[in-house]
Amino acid sequence: MDKLHLINVFVAVVDASGFAGAARKLGISPPAVTRAISELEAHLGARLLTRTTRVVRVTEAGARYVEDCRRILAELAEADESVSGLHGAPRGRLTVTAPVLFGALHVTPVMTEYLQRYPEVTASCWFLDRVVNLTDEGVDVAVRIGELPDSSLQAVRVGSVRRVICGAPAYLAAHGEPRQPEDLLGHTLISANAVTPTPEWRFKVEGEVRAVRLAPRMQTTTNDSAIAAAVGGFGLTRLMSYQVDGLVRSGALQRVLEPFELAALPVHLVHREGRHASHKARAVSDLAVERLRERLAPLGG
Repeated sequence: MDKLHLINVFVAVVDASGFAGAARKLGISPPAVTRAISELEAHLGARLLTRTTRVVRVTEAGARYVEDCRRILAELAEADESVSGLHGAPRGRLTVTAPVLFGALHVTPVMTEYLQRYPEVTASCWFLDRVVNLTDEGVDVAVRIGELPDSSLQAVRVGSVRRVICGAPAYLAAHGEPRQPEDLLGHTLISANAVTPTPEWRFKVEGEVRAVRLAPRMQTTTNDSAIAAAVGGFGLTRLMSYQVDGLVRSGALQRVLEPFELAALPVHLVHREGRHASHKARAVSDLAVERLRERLAPLGG
């Protein structure tokens, strides 16, 4: 039994959501795919996939097993890469992650430049507003905003951002600009956090952090919609400086209460240490550090 072949076939079936797609990807016949999955399930004594005439689904055991298989295949690829020589051009699949809007605004340009530079690399960009575990989820490089906990990750600081409050010039002309944090109680507010019904916005007042409890007129689950409402003149919103910097520079939005903003939050690029940091991950990290420092320099130091 060629165990490596079997897990390659299994991962291909999951990725393709079917036997025929996996066969095309691997260049083998559909019956060969079927035999490989049957042999793997018999070896493990567990059902990994449920098959009907129309669809293939992963079982609970299969979902756990496929993540382990992905890690094994990734580590084997990294081992091959280290033997073949770290000074060659990067190749293989690279996975990066960043917050949604940060990824769209700042990571996408880096990745397109990187992929144009290294044509033998393919990339998956996971732009998610959650912390992704690099080891468990097989991610090579991540952007993290905020202080980092102690970990086995290699981190390089690339800049900083701030939480800022802003509104459209038309709104401020009609309703006045708040001069103190408490003035927000008399304004129409947009919160990009629909989970907390009465959020607190924090400010630095006379050297101390002060929280102002607010009752937003509008709450939304996405930053994009909060930005759209603010640009439309509905009210004031509080977001990260990188999310609205372009709109502030264009004049579509105006920052308020700047003297009361909290300290800037660091932005780090992180990847796994030691032999777990592949050549392609180190190459994209080097490029990203350079480009992100250029892009983040005006945002919140």
